[in-house]
Amino acid sequence: MVLRRRPEKSAEDRGESKDKNSIASIQKLEDRMDALDRRLDNIDSMVTAVAERVMSRPLVVNVTCPHCGKGMEIALIGTEKPTR
Repeated sequence: MVLRRRPEKSAEDRGESKDKNSIASIQKLEDRMDALDRRLDNIDSMVTAVAERVMSRPLVVNVTCPHCGKGMEIALIGTEKPTR
């Protein structure tokens, strides 16, 4: 998913005048949106790397139940034939 901001008209182009507080709050919001965009890109990269690994070779996850203490093994195998 790609999110892109449309270029917005400046306050002078719209015929409005903005005070310094609102300009600072808009800049702060833009900075936070950019930080969120970077985080989402990083998450996307990690999920892609895991998906590629699963598709190329088996991935085994060992989990212990917190209630009964029984161990479980979950194997994820992709569409490619597993090799040893």
